[in-house]
Amino acid sequence: MASPNRIRLRRIQAEAEGYLELGMPRHALDVLDRLGESDNFNSHAFHLQGEAFKELGRYREALVPLRRAAEIAPSNLHVWLALGWCYKRLGRIDRAVGAMEKAVVIEPDEAITHYNLACYLSLAGEKTRALVHLAEALLLDPDYRDQVDGEPDFDPIRSDAQFQAITSIIA
Repeated sequence: MASPNRIRLRRIQAEAEGYLELGMPRHALDVLDRLGESDNFNSHAFHLQGEAFKELGRYREALVPLRRAAEIAPSNLHVWLALGWCYKRLGRIDRAVGAMEKAVVIEPDEAITHYNLACYLSLAGEKTRALVHLAEALLLDPDYRDQVDGEPDFDPIRSDAQFQAITSIIA
């Protein structure tokens, strides 16, 4: 039988998830505040808090709970994706790359991990590695090809012949 604290935690997390799904991150943060001290948080609660801050554009604040979530649950792909997103928007491309490299190890068959890593590597000036991961993303999910044209992260390598060859292949 689950303890009352565990049941309370699950209910609060479910409510916060609902608010995030509805695009109401401030409400999600308010709900998570009912947990009190961070000692009452588990990895999922930290992840939800980080996602709420991320949705509000408060990327630096999002890093604290997201890092805690990654410490507690290092195999949670969604935490690494969120960390990469926040690092990129804070101009820490090196850390965004690192987060995505961990995500690729966790889920090597997920196209989004390769796609995001390709984006960040492109921004970091690592063309060859960016192309390898972009090609892998497109092999895993050809639908990502539709996003490439509008993705400014690929602007540094867009005129490269290999980039054009990879992105012009018809599946």
